[in-house]
Amino acid sequence: MPSFAYFNKQFVPLEEAKLGIMTNALHYGTAIFEGIRGNWNPQKKQIYIFRLKEHFERLHNGCRIIKTELAYSIEELCQITVKLVAMCRFEEDVYIRPLAYKSSQSLGVRLHDLENDFLALVIPWGPYLDVETAKCGISSWRRPDYNVIPPSAKLTGLYINNALAKTEAIEKGFDEAIMLTPDGHISEGSGENLFLVTDGKLVTPASDNHILLGITRDTVIKLAKDEMGIETVERPVELDELFAADECFLTGTAAHLTPVGEIDHRPIADGKVGEITKRLQELYFEVIRGNNPKYLDWCTPVY
Repeated sequence: MPSFAYFNKQFVPLEEAKLGIMTNALHYGTAIFEGIRGNWNPQKKQIYIFRLKEHFERLHNGCRIIKTELAYSIEELCQITVKLVAMCRFEEDVYIRPLAYKSSQSLGVRLHDLENDFLALVIPWGPYLDVETAKCGISSWRRPDYNVIPPSAKLTGLYINNALAKTEAIEKGFDEAIMLTPDGHISEGSGENLFLVTDGKLVTPASDNHILLGITRDTVIKLAKDEMGIETVERPVELDELFAADECFLTGTAAHLTPVGEIDHRPIADGKVGEITKRLQELYFEVIRGNNPKYLDWCTPVY
């Protein structure tokens, strides 16, 4: 089935969306991206795009950081995305990649005096971490400090840090990396936020622990409180707490909610999916596929 992209202010077949080799963003990482899930509901024959508006709000905020002026409002970006996914006619889970970027065919390290543009593409994409429980390793690569690169936006240039950590983890036999802050606290995975379950409460690194404030992270915090009466404590997390946790899981748009079974070859409790993790995972998948009427305002139907 053919796929399409939004490129140069029009919808085109994906294979026709090409960038010039002198595009500034290609050389210097001067772009902001988002990852957005469209979740297929086979009973309803519908793709629901999850928390679409919130993703584009974060994209807009990130553009301010790198002095990128978007020619589209949040509402216009949402409309473009729905039309793009509808054109592709997929009947499976999809992944949507919007990108706001410095489009000038111009070399030179800077953010000023460059043109800006926007593109989006959509591809079929199943589970990112296709395991029942993930094996994680503590990475030797740490998150950059705030005065190096701000972690609050999905800057393409920043993600070399994540790529180094991910590949190191895979080459050591793990499924995912867990990175530390510059001062040695737990931060996040290479593409996910991290939660512990300790004494019946959720614990997750706070916003000042060099994390991306994930939309799935926010979703889980809300579901835990509203549906299970479980509060989330946001604070610095020490390495030894991670090893001693009752349960552990990762959250992210690509990874959804993935249980963690072991870290650095140490099992988390019995190494199996914990009760709270399992219930949250079930709730989350009900919500993102449009099967929970209470949260349908988070789900944008495509067809």
